[in-house]
Amino acid sequence: MNRLKLIACLAATGLALNPTALIAQEEAPDPRWTWDLGDLYESDSDWNAALQEALAGVEEIRGLKGTLSEGPQALLAAFETSNRWMLTGSRVFTYASLGADENLGDPRGQERRQQAQRMFSEYQQASAWLQPELMALGRETLERYMDELPALQTYRFNIEDALRYEPHTLGDEAESVIAAAGLMQASPFNVYGLLSNSEIPWQTLTLSTGEEALINSQGYSRHRTSRVREDRKAVFDAFWTTWGEYKGTAGQTLAAHLTSQLFTTRVRRYDDTLTRNLFQDNLPRSVYDALVDVTNENLPSLHRYLELKARVLGLDDMGYEDIYVSMVEAPQDYPIGDTIELVNKAVLPLGETYADTLADAAGKRWMHVHPNPGKRSGAYMSGFVYDEHPFILLNHLDDYNSVSTYAHEWGHALHQVLANQAQPQHLAGFSIFTTETAAIANELLTQTYMLSNASSDEERLYYLGYALEQIRSTFFRQTMFSEFEGEIYAAMERGEPLSGDRITQIYGEILRRYHGADEGVMRIDELYHNEWLFVPHFYFNFYVFQYATSIAGAAYFTEQILNGGQVERDNYLRFLQAGGSRHPYDLFLDAGLDMASPAPYEALIRRMDMLLDDFEATLNRVEEAKG
Repeated sequence: MNRLKLIACLAATGLALNPTALIAQEEAPDPRWTWDLGDLYESDSDWNAALQEALAGVEEIRGLKGTLSEGPQALLAAFETSNRWMLTGSRVFTYASLGADENLGDPRGQERRQQAQRMFSEYQQASAWLQPELMALGRETLERYMDELPALQTYRFNIEDALRYEPHTLGDEAESVIAAAGLMQASPFNVYGLLSNSEIPWQTLTLSTGEEALINSQGYSRHRTSRVREDRKAVFDAFWTTWGEYKGTAGQTLAAHLTSQLFTTRVRRYDDTLTRNLFQDNLPRSVYDALVDVTNENLPSLHRYLELKARVLGLDDMGYEDIYVSMVEAPQDYPIGDTIELVNKAVLPLGETYADTLADAAGKRWMHVHPNPGKRSGAYMSGFVYDEHPFILLNHLDDYNSVSTYAHEWGHALHQVLANQAQPQHLAGFSIFTTETAAIANELLTQTYMLSNASSDEERLYYLGYALEQIRSTFFRQTMFSEFEGEIYAAMERGEPLSGDRITQIYGEILRRYHGADEGVMRIDELYHNEWLFVPHFYFNFYVFQYATSIAGAAYFTEQILNGGQVERDNYLRFLQAGGSRHPYDLFLDAGLDMASPAPYEALIRRMDMLLDDFEATLNRVEEAKG
């Protein structure tokens, strides 16, 4: 089950979708804007009792080994026991993980999370027999089981999905060993996290304002957007010079991760690691290939955006250090109350039921909104607990990016709510490939609403610039990352050595091509080829390409919804309600979109070109008005 695989991965490795960092804010959080973990457990002692129950459930699952051949009732019992365990196990993990993220400096919270991670690791090992036994029964026997016991029909998709793995499934003992190796395979990322977050001695700069700035990951992310170009350049040079001193160590760490993944690829008899990672969602390779091919064919649209940005910023030599500064300053602040109201209005094209569900949920304690001391950075939605509402972590800073993030995470949350309402537990867990589309669709609806209600051309320029930057960062940048991943995995699979210098060379070549360095679109200093060192997603195994496919899917759906009527809206809502009842590629096909064709990516490029046209026309009006 996709839900199970994702939770188990997170539990076993401690991976996060956002880098971990401590947030500094003096004021204690207002309880109104924090989540209520009492919805999961009233106290830590209740949680501990549930943990012991889950550990006992692991032994119950282990005890079912060898029973599937006894008949259809035994198979149903195995599925139902796994479902019951998941209700408890996911609740135990979610309480521990959310509690730990409230304050990363609280050792007790980190200990609880470690206990929950070990619990899932034990579950993986205890249930490693299930897939091989299903394989051993064979399709004919399983079909007979489902015919004899209609209650098994609801598990047909899960059974057929399991049978797909037959060529890649080993015996009981080997499967148990591979499951146990999961913690060791997490070591390279853990080393990388320790290096990047704790052990590198970062430089301190004196900025033009007189501020003393520590240029670590947080300082870099903050000051790279400075409107003072000399400060941006100094921040870039300091950050990438420091990272460059650890290129050898980081290169060996990433190579160790690639080697561990290649081990799994070969042991499980896949052609290559990309194929293995696409196999989980049954995605055809043509999805990845179409994305990369169409993106490269349309790099001129990215170059046009970069040249427009240079014009707005008044730069004759656009450099990579200029890429993060906003073309137009934000027109206003967006406190959380205003953000909630804006997004509630923006999603009205999805229908009153969707909008009312969002408005009602936003009034409850489902989210942890503001930064506070020790809190995890970034944002995410946690919807692992089938019989409970989702939880959302935000770090709302009252800027428009926080508005967009709010819309994004609630897109995930409403996807989970709708899937849980429409599907049984074992079919409700969806793929990243589909839920990122749900999240980005909410962002695009919010952009449309803001553009429709902009009070001036200056405000309109800001929202247009934000929308263009999202396409650059979510589509072009993530595809660039994906192409880089494909190159380094292919090099490893060809038996080529990968040092920090060689990885930097590969990344630099792709970085320059995407940004038109050789055509004079953007100057990219060789020092900035070190950027790969800063990207934790390269330890997530072909994860990031799904952001690019998802923004294309979201652009398609929002265009259909805004230009159509109830039919188009209902089509999209059925896509959300389907959860994980089919493979994600098939869900898109059902909704009328072939993600292996050029169509969705070309549609997004058309959207970008229209935004560029609108920006240029609006900019011309503003400049003419100023004389």
